[in-house]
Amino acid sequence: LHRRHVRLGKKRGLGVGKTKRGKGTKIMAIADRNGLPVAISTGSASPHEVTLVGATLREMLIEVSPQRLIGDAAYDSDRLDAELAPLGIEMIAPNRSNRKNSTQDGRSLRRYCRRWKVERLFAWLQNFRRLLVRHEFHHDNFLGLVHLGCIVILLRHL
Repeated sequence: LHRRHVRLGKKRGLGVGKTKRGKGTKIMAIADRNGLPVAISTGSASPHEVTLVGATLREMLIEVSPQRLIGDAAYDSDRLDAELAPLGIEMIAPNRSNRKNSTQDGRSLRRYCRRWKVERLFAWLQNFRRLLVRHEFHHDNFLGLVHLGCIVILLRHL
């Protein structure tokens, strides 16, 4: 093994979970109306997004909680709505296809067309090569790089 690196080629470490396409880490973010990051957290890729919303809300950088959260159909959950109601947050998400009774009406779903601003935030974050492919073994190092990417995004839009 002279001059050879002995290392596993598989992803491993804290915050790395199995998915259908391999292993990975989820980046959860809350953006303001301009698409700038307000809260960001990372977690294993195996749990559903609904279970990671509470941890993301605890990572808020500002004291005022948002009045509305806009998410895709995966966020359509009665349990999430009950969890956000005491905080005074309204969840706006289209109904899942297998939902028996509809909980969203057309008036609140008009705001759903602004979801592209959140997707734009993720596109900005993926311009950083170290965030696109996780090279860090330690979860805290990766989270630090995600925060650094958010700082760069915020400084660009001052």
